[in-house]
Amino acid sequence: MAGELESDAAAASSPDTADAEVLTFAASADDAGARLDAFLAARVAGASRSRLKQLIEDGEVLVSGRAAKPSHRLRAGDVVELEAPAPLTTTDFAPEDIPLDIVYEDDSIVVVNKPAGLVVHPAAGVPSGTLANALAFHFRQLAACGGPTRPGIVHRLDRDTSGLIVAAKTDEAHESLSAQFRARGVVKYYVALVHGATREERGRVEEPIGRDPRNRTRMAVVRGGRHALSIWRVRQRFTRFTLLDIEIKTGRTHQIRVHLAHLKHPVVGDEVYGAGRDNTIRDARVRAAVQSLGRQFLHAERLGFRHPRTGEFMKFRAPLPPDLSALVGLIGSS
Repeated sequence: MAGELESDAAAASSPDTADAEVLTFAASADDAGARLDAFLAARVAGASRSRLKQLIEDGEVLVSGRAAKPSHRLRAGDVVELEAPAPLTTTDFAPEDIPLDIVYEDDSIVVVNKPAGLVVHPAAGVPSGTLANALAFHFRQLAACGGPTRPGIVHRLDRDTSGLIVAAKTDEAHESLSAQFRARGVVKYYVALVHGATREERGRVEEPIGRDPRNRTRMAVVRGGRHALSIWRVRQRFTRFTLLDIEIKTGRTHQIRVHLAHLKHPVVGDEVYGAGRDNTIRDARVRAAVQSLGRQFLHAERLGFRHPRTGEFMKFRAPLPPDLSALVGLIGSS
C-alpha cells in the first residue's frame, strides 16, 4: 500500500473550531532555561504532562511565534502561546447513542468510517454529539489514557472530512498506535477534488505549516511552521477539476487543504481555504451541487497500520460516500 503513490504521522487534522482554547504566557528571568513542557505543566491547571507534550508535538504551541519541541529551553521574554483544539480540563462527558459505521473491530481496536459533519471529540463550542461520545456508548471498554473526553481517540479528522479513523480499546493499543503515528508508520491516503487542472500527473508539497499570522483561526504555509509533506497523484481529470489521491507523510492541522491551496488548486467546497473559487464555477448545475454539498470534497479513503497486539500490517478502505461520488458523476457528465 505504501508504494501506490510514492515510495508517515502526528495526530491528524483537528476539528474545525474557531473558538479553540487559547492561553498565552510570558517567560520571566526566573523561567530562563526551563523546558517548555515543564513550563506549561506548572501553569495549566488540570492538564496532564502527556497531553501538553502531545499538543507541543502537534504544533499547537508557539514560542515567540515559532513551533518548538517539548524539550525546548526557554529564554527570558519568550511568549508562549498554546492553542488547544479541545478543552484542557475535564468537562461533563456522557456516552451518546450516535450511529457508527464500523469497518472493523476486535478486542484491541475499532476502525470507523466517520461521516462528514461529525466532530471527533468535544471541543470548545462542541461539548457533545461527537465521535468520542458515540464510541463511549457503543463500546464498554476504551483506552483511558487519551483523557476523559477523548476515550480511545488516537488521531483526528476535520469535522467536514469523511473517512477512516482508528480508535483504541486498551491503553496498550493506544500507546502502540500513538507510537506508530509519531514514527510515521501509519499509512494515510485521501481523495480530494480540486479546482483547476494540474500540470503534472504527480507531485509533492513539502512546505511548513503554522497558524496564519493574519487570522489565528486558520493555518497557512509560514516560515518557522511545522514540517509538512503531502504527496499527490492524479486519479481522474475533468475539464476544470482534478481528482487527486493524496498521501500525507505528516499530520498537521488542515494539511491537505492548506497545501493544495498553496498550489493554487484549492479543495472544492472548502470555504476556509478556497478563496471563493466555488463561486466561479461556470456550470450552474455543478456550482449548485457544490454549494449544496455543505463541506469540502475530502475523504480519508485508506488507512494502514500494524495491529497493536499481533504486529500484522492491516489495510482498510472506505469508498467515496454518496454525496462525493454523485458530484464526481455530475462533473463527469457535464
